[in-house]
Amino acid sequence: MAWRFFMPKIDHGRLLEALRVAEARTSGEIRVIVARHRTRDPVREAEGYFHRLGMGGSKHRNGVLIFMAPLSRSYAVIGDTAVHQQCGDAFWSELAQSMGGYFAREAFTDGLVHGIERAGELLARTFPRASEDGPPAPPSADEVP
Repeated sequence: MAWRFFMPKIDHGRLLEALRVAEARTSGEIRVIVARHRTRDPVREAEGYFHRLGMGGSKHRNGVLIFMAPLSRSYAVIGDTAVHQQCGDAFWSELAQSMGGYFAREAFTDGLVHGIERAGELLARTFPRASEDGPPAPPSADEVP
């Protein structure tokens, strides 16, 4: 889907609110990246952004990245090592499949919010926010060239 058709279908306010709510309950971080370019391998692309954004260097290794490339109609959800140890491959597969159901109906905001909420539930259960974590950082949904 062309960028100019995709982006108006995204409710950025809902995404930011979902990120704010999810991150308020956990020491983990959730980021959303929407790429303007095509990709052949969304998982590899997501891993690249994960590391470029410094998400792999957190104290608890509990970051989650949701990556979308609308031009190639692809997406990926990845988590850092501690998150993956808690949930395993089955969680990521189920989450990606359920998000894909939304995307197939072009309910892109709903699919992204669903992914944020499910990742937030996992993070809150396994990495709850502690007083020493301080306040959560302001949420961001990033667009990349």
